[in-house]
Amino acid sequence: MPHPAPDLTYPRHPRRRHRRAAMACGALSALLILTGCTAGPDNGGDIDPSATTNAQDDVLAEGGELLVWAWEPTLKQVVEDFEAEYPNVNIELSNVGTGNDHYVALQNAISAGAGVPDIAQVEYHALPQFTITDSLADLTPYGAGDLGRTFSPGTWDAVTGGTDAVHALPMDSGPMALFYNHRVFDEAGVEVPTTWEEFADAAQAIQDHDPDTYITADNGISTFTTSMIWQAGGHPFAVDGTTVTVDLADEGTTRFASMWQPLVDQGLVADISDWSDEWFQGLSDGAIAALVTGAWMPANLTTGAAAASGDWRVARMPQWTGGANQTAELGGSSLAVTQASQNQELAYEFLKYANIGDGVATRLDAGAFPATMRDLTDPTFLAQEPEYFGGQQINRILANSATHVLPGFQYLPYQVHANSIYPDTVGQAYTGTTTLIDGLTGWQDDIVRYGNEQGFAVNK
Repeated sequence: MPHPAPDLTYPRHPRRRHRRAAMACGALSALLILTGCTAGPDNGGDIDPSATTNAQDDVLAEGGELLVWAWEPTLKQVVEDFEAEYPNVNIELSNVGTGNDHYVALQNAISAGAGVPDIAQVEYHALPQFTITDSLADLTPYGAGDLGRTFSPGTWDAVTGGTDAVHALPMDSGPMALFYNHRVFDEAGVEVPTTWEEFADAAQAIQDHDPDTYITADNGISTFTTSMIWQAGGHPFAVDGTTVTVDLADEGTTRFASMWQPLVDQGLVADISDWSDEWFQGLSDGAIAALVTGAWMPANLTTGAAAASGDWRVARMPQWTGGANQTAELGGSSLAVTQASQNQELAYEFLKYANIGDGVATRLDAGAFPATMRDLTDPTFLAQEPEYFGGQQINRILANSATHVLPGFQYLPYQVHANSIYPDTVGQAYTGTTTLIDGLTGWQDDIVRYGNEQGFAVNK
């Protein structure tokens, strides 16, 4: 039976923790909507995706004003460079908050029909919230439909959602890898784990060597959990329009929870909030020996744990089956043009400049990780040997991860809200009051109830 259009004017929900580092934008997110690898690992041959036509040149020459809402720090220089190249364009870059605070402000402006920015930063997991209500412009009339080979498969599928529409252009990506302190591992006599079974053994060995050292930190982070479920082959969310299926007891979800629960029970992961001062101190002094996270992490380690320069290395994400090479995404953002914008053509030209044009190099120089295949396959980029990582060519490992992200994962059309209530259920497993399995069941109950209240047909 038909259902009323979902009401996604969300109340403000308190955030469990705040992020600190300048490059932490990617870490807030969780997953990518992957419905299949639609783009091959090339940059579209000899086509320059950032090139402009005469009509687009006219748009840039005429200029105008743009309001951009984003918290990503490297965009400040991109905006300045764009304005310098196109002096008739005036861009106001405004940070109205990060993560959920940003989305609450954006949703409220859209609902009020006033103060809506022309361009908004939207993390991949949050895109469905705005696309299902037609709040973002389809960019295909401006030529975005030809850019599929320009971006990595995962990020492109995230902004298209398996449709012919293009809701945004990818800005960066977060393919996952294992970041580890090789000094701590060497001192403990622990080999770098290649499977999750080996990871659990390494966690115990590191604790046996030094009870004050932990293989990683986790006190209940929704984005980490969902990305781990993704890599385990889970498909807890399925979305078809306003019909939603939630199954947080599927094989992949259970596989992750069953592996991670003993680490929590035995105190092998540190009860430390990510992005806190204590977290950065642990990364600096070796008390936290590893992180399984997105490819945007190097800039955060370099600035937030500078004392550990030379100690850290990168390896492939541990696998569920020996010899496999399957990864997931954790984090990453896009830039979208809002449906309410009165200057969509000009806004799209800025998106092109920032995400596939000269702005990409500016952002990479500041430590961002690319979503563009041109850069992911660039020999110079791959051969970089950052001193912080002991001269290791870490981009080769991270770029390889980007091409092995499992397809088929979807977000909820209200994932932002779902993540905000995660601490009330799954998060309690880290206090010992419940288990991960039971917490995930409770999370599912809350997700289903909320979705039905908003007009979706969830598990019906």
